[in-house]
Amino acid sequence: MPASRARRYLRSPKGLLIICFALLLALAAAAEGVPLVAPGVLAATLAAVAIDVPLLRWRAGRWMLPDGALLTGLIVAMVLSPHEPAWTAAVTSAIAIVSKYVLRAARANVFNPAALALVITFYLFDTGHSWWGALSEAPPWQIVALFATGMLVTDRVRKSASVLAFLGVYFALVTGAAFAGDPARVAELYRIPNLNAALYFAFFMVTDPPTSPGRPRDQLVYGTITAVVAFAAFELIGAVWFLLAGVLAANVNEAWRRTRSRRVRVELVEAARRAIGAEPAD
Repeated sequence: MPASRARRYLRSPKGLLIICFALLLALAAAAEGVPLVAPGVLAATLAAVAIDVPLLRWRAGRWMLPDGALLTGLIVAMVLSPHEPAWTAAVTSAIAIVSKYVLRAARANVFNPAALALVITFYLFDTGHSWWGALSEAPPWQIVALFATGMLVTDRVRKSASVLAFLGVYFALVTGAAFAGDPARVAELYRIPNLNAALYFAFFMVTDPPTSPGRPRDQLVYGTITAVVAFAAFELIGAVWFLLAGVLAANVNEAWRRTRSRRVRVELVEAARRAIGAEPAD
C-alpha cells in the first residue's frame, strides 16, 4: 500500500479505530500480562480474518482488506476473559463474522457481530467476560486513555448522540435505583471493571456504524433503548452480558426502522412513477 494511501486509510474511521485499539491493547496487555492475553487475541483476530477474506471475495467479486473482521476479532478478545481457552475466542469470532452475512435486513447486518457472538458462546461454553481490554486491570489513571480514544472515535464516526444518550440514561437509571432500592446492589456498576466496561461499550460498540443510525434523532432513540434494556437485563437477569443485551435490542429496533424506511421510499417512488405514467420498477 503506497504511503499516501496508508495515511488516508489511517485517518478513516476504521484506520483510526485500529490505532486506538492498538493503544488500548498495549496498555491492557501490560497490566494483564502479554503471555496471558496474546493467545486469545491472536486466535480471535486470525479466525475472524480467515473467515471474512473469502466471504468478502465472494460478495464483492474482488479481494478486499478484512479490516472489519480484524476489529470484530479484537473486540471479542478484549471482552472475553483472558483465562478462556484460545479456541473459544476463535469460535466466538467465527460466529460473529458468519452472523454478518446470514442475519441481514435492508442490505446491512442486523446485529453487532461481536455482541451477538459473545452472548451465543456464553451459553454454549459458559464463557467469562472480563472486559480486560477496557483497562479494567490497569492503573485507574489510565482510564484517561479510554476516554481519549473513545471520544476520538465517537467524534470521527459522528455518533456522539448515541453515546450521550446511552451513558446519560444508563447512569440515571443506576442512580435512581440506588435511591429507590438497595444502593449496594447497583454500586458495583460505578466501580471497576463495570465502569470501564460501560465506557468501552458506549464508545466502541454502541457506535458501530453498520448497525447504528446516522441521524442524531435516531441515535438518541438507539442509545436510550440500549441503556434501558441493558439496565433491565442487569436488574432482572444479572447475567454478565447485560450490556450486550441492550445493544442487541437496539439493533433489532434499528433494523426494523431501516426496513420500514426503505419500504416507504420504494412505495413513494412507485407512486411517483404511476403518477407520471411510467412502468413500475422491477
